[in-house]
Amino acid sequence: MIMHLKRMNLKYLKSNIACIALVCITCIGFAQPKTVDKIIGVAGNKIILLSELEQQYAQYIAQGNYANPAMRSQIFNQLMTNKMLLYHAMLDSVEVSESQVEEQLDRRFAYFIGQFGGEKELEKYYNKSIIELKEEFRPTIKDQLLVQQMQGKVTKNSSVTPEDVRNYFESIPKDSLPLINTEVEYAQITATVAYNEESKTTCKAKLEEYRQRVLKGEDFGALAVLYSLDKGSAKNSGELGFMNRGDLVPEYEAAAFKLKPGEVSAIVESKFGYHIIQMIERRGEKFNTRHILLRPQITDDDNIRVANFLDSIAALIKNDSMTFSEAAIKFSDDNETRFNGGKIVNPQSGSTRFETDQVEPSTFFQLDQLQPGQMTKVLTYTAADGKTGYRILMLLNRTVPHVANLKDDYQRLQGVASSEKETKALDEWIARKKGSTYFRMDDEFKNNSACAKWLNK
Repeated sequence: MIMHLKRMNLKYLKSNIACIALVCITCIGFAQPKTVDKIIGVAGNKIILLSELEQQYAQYIAQGNYANPAMRSQIFNQLMTNKMLLYHAMLDSVEVSESQVEEQLDRRFAYFIGQFGGEKELEKYYNKSIIELKEEFRPTIKDQLLVQQMQGKVTKNSSVTPEDVRNYFESIPKDSLPLINTEVEYAQITATVAYNEESKTTCKAKLEEYRQRVLKGEDFGALAVLYSLDKGSAKNSGELGFMNRGDLVPEYEAAAFKLKPGEVSAIVESKFGYHIIQMIERRGEKFNTRHILLRPQITDDDNIRVANFLDSIAALIKNDSMTFSEAAIKFSDDNETRFNGGKIVNPQSGSTRFETDQVEPSTFFQLDQLQPGQMTKVLTYTAADGKTGYRILMLLNRTVPHVANLKDDYQRLQGVASSEKETKALDEWIARKKGSTYFRMDDEFKNNSACAKWLNK
């Protein structure tokens, strides 16, 4: 039983660390004990700070778990593993694109925007704009993707067969099989509200007016304070602070790098809206700019048009003209779910099943009123880029609490079996790399079994 619980804890830990940026965001608002920071681990040229460990352990406790020194050591072990992977990703020239980083940021912030009930609520809570929050976590997301890619290289031959899954299941003592809570599977068809041309024209005309006022001598920063919709930077006269090349969306950077200090750009369109940009200072590949951001207005007619569009799709599904999955593939504008027939994937497990406490509360309220195969009415939601949208949800399946079995829980068991096989491959890789990689660890962890693999023999 103890060994099985340990395996499940490690699986939880991996999914938790894999969502480190989300963990960091949720921890911003919590008052945490002040820690005298120090280096507690090194792998190559990558360091682990005590504050990193304490932050993740605090999140573990905040999720309702009891204090557990063994879990603290497991978190340290995972941090060491991640630093080792990150260091060797650099040596092996593993790369991730800015579009990959941006896609991950969009997906994760969409989740938190939903949790807070909207983009404005999230910005108000942290007193930072979405742009500022994204830039704050961009380096963490990039490191995370590098770790994932490097781990994928190390464990590429660790896939499991159905026979492996069966053997794993049969290796668990019958009295140690876990109780699986109620889970739901659901799908969506989405349609975001597009800005109409008249609204775009009005927005750009207003921004061009501000640009002309600056060119005639008015202070750019004062106008940003008054009019910019990026409230986080507006309070600083529109200033974003020094950024590295690749930190901001491509359209913004391309315009910014053409400017000399003091110059103002033409209107720049990005997924956030329309900007005018002023270069403050450039130091090699680092640059500091200020901007004014405006967005076109969404009209009632725009909202009605999109809601009616989804209503017509729902009617086609109810009349059996097409299935929900077919409609999602054909009509949904959410590229993360449409090609999966609208099915939403649980970011913590990688499966399509969610325990009820993993579903955003307002979404769960809607699903809880449905039977499998039923749809909601058209609902409002906030898309990944912060735009207003509408969607239809369908409840695909709802399980009842039960003891784990192969028939109902194959996907979950496959994940755990695969995780164990990947862990073994990763441990073997670390053992090979230890001889050629400098590493050290704080004395606190040297006598802990979770960290034994880091000790020299």
